[in-house]
Amino acid sequence: MNIKDFNAGTYQQQTGYRSFQPAGINHEWSWSEPTIDTLLEQAVFKLGELNAFSLYVPDVNIFIRMHVVKEATSSSRIEGTRTDIDEAIMDEKDIQPAKRDDWQEVNNYINALNYAVDRLAKLPLSSRLIRDTHRVLMSGVRGKNKHPGEFRKSQNWIGGATPTDAIFVPPVHTSVPDLITDLEYFLHNDNIAVPNMIRIAIAHYQFETIHPFLDGNGRIGRLLIPLYLIGEGILAKPVLYLSSYFEKHRSLYYDNLRFVTESNRMIHWIKFFLAAVTETAKTGIQTLQSVLALKERLEGQTILRLERKVPRAKQLLSYLYTKPSVTGSEVAEVLGVTPITANGLIDDFINLGILREVTGGKRNRIYTFDEYLSLFR
Repeated sequence: MNIKDFNAGTYQQQTGYRSFQPAGINHEWSWSEPTIDTLLEQAVFKLGELNAFSLYVPDVNIFIRMHVVKEATSSSRIEGTRTDIDEAIMDEKDIQPAKRDDWQEVNNYINALNYAVDRLAKLPLSSRLIRDTHRVLMSGVRGKNKHPGEFRKSQNWIGGATPTDAIFVPPVHTSVPDLITDLEYFLHNDNIAVPNMIRIAIAHYQFETIHPFLDGNGRIGRLLIPLYLIGEGILAKPVLYLSSYFEKHRSLYYDNLRFVTESNRMIHWIKFFLAAVTETAKTGIQTLQSVLALKERLEGQTILRLERKVPRAKQLLSYLYTKPSVTGSEVAEVLGVTPITANGLIDDFINLGILREVTGGKRNRIYTFDEYLSLFR
């Protein structure tokens, strides 16, 4: 099918409202617009560069956690949470009670993503993995009573108080199993020649249109993108996340998805998606380069001033790369030292400009690794 001839689906009359019934996507796709080829080439090139760079970075896994935290924060903010990355890295006990629900949603996203990436080693990206990941995402948060881990068995809608005044009404629940099966086949169909970037762009649109869960669809739909790239071996490490780009261009993100449904303009969505991949990959490369430069400067110059304390200073730095917000008791536990020794090293890090105390109090102090954290903000 040529993309310009694509018909996204039809509206079906229900009792008092119309639902949208998406067309299947499991078939070959072609296009006659040269811009797609150019954008696809740029996206694939930059993604390959990011993948190669991630394999080159020593101990890259310790930096990946912050990529995941950034993705979780951005994806959740698209859905209305107000947790920023500085709060997301804190422990729950250090979060103001009024903000703990949002904090928990962000951390559930982190847990869901890590869970899914680990499961990919044994289970392909499939409806089973999607449901299991959704169960982790919705555990113990708002939406926990909306059947986590199960495709919906009732009508949902977007915007409005009821389906009657909704902005968009997804397909009836009885269509969900067949539509998800079609999407799953499309992702893994080796008998059709569809480039991976085009395939996951179309799949993301389709998932958001199906809206198979009662809650959490946007976050799961965005999770599909890195999971597909990792599952297909396009990325060796989970270092590409598009939610920050989607949040920055939120209106365009929603408009391009909506225009497919309303006007069959799949080609505009694909262009937006490919531009997102290219720009996000560029940002990812720049971030890793900045991380390496910071690591080299701190470990090769700055902490050498601590002389005999250098081994413990390196140990603390390694921990800060994975969690750039700590307390004195946490440092003592991680390093296996007394509180006095831990606080002494923290003071050294403050004097060197590595850590900054953020509470302003005399008790329960929290220290952040600002220069490193700023690379992900």
